[in-house]
Amino acid sequence: MTIQDYYFRAGEATVLAREGQFTDAMPEILIGCTDGPVGLAFANMMAQTKGHTAMFAIRACNQMVRPVTMLVPKVTLKDSTNIELFGGVVQSATADAVVDCLIEGIIPQSEANHLCIISLVWIDPRCAADPRLDKKDMYRTNYEATKLAIKRALLNQPSVEELIAKRHSVKHDMDDWS
Repeated sequence: MTIQDYYFRAGEATVLAREGQFTDAMPEILIGCTDGPVGLAFANMMAQTKGHTAMFAIRACNQMVRPVTMLVPKVTLKDSTNIELFGGVVQSATADAVVDCLIEGIIPQSEANHLCIISLVWIDPRCAADPRLDKKDMYRTNYEATKLAIKRALLNQPSVEELIAKRHSVKHDMDDWS
């Protein structure tokens, strides 16, 4: 594959929390060339937006991942607890997933400096007030979902054929109106 094969790819995944937790993860991933539309969107997201501050995925201080990855919360983060979860557990899980995608060949190592990833991430607002919050489960769900979303993005999954075949057999999880 050439770098142009990665011009603009999108993927998503949902991994459910263990029973009694609000740590479901459902990242929406955009991955593409730094000099294409994804790179432009990435650069434009560098500004602060109240409650939706974006941050790079880092494994630890001075360990920003490649491809450079930006996390953006899907919901407004209003309290320090959810902000800390976003910049701690979720950031760590996302960063580890990106590096493991490199290790496993899901993302070609030769393209790591030419690609960028935008990851829209979900943090259930109930997490902040949950005294039983399981951060290990939050890490697990975000790690697994991020890896799966990246893989799906790069493999163009689901395929058009699968979407058409399942048009009437698959319903949205929140579908209570049909």
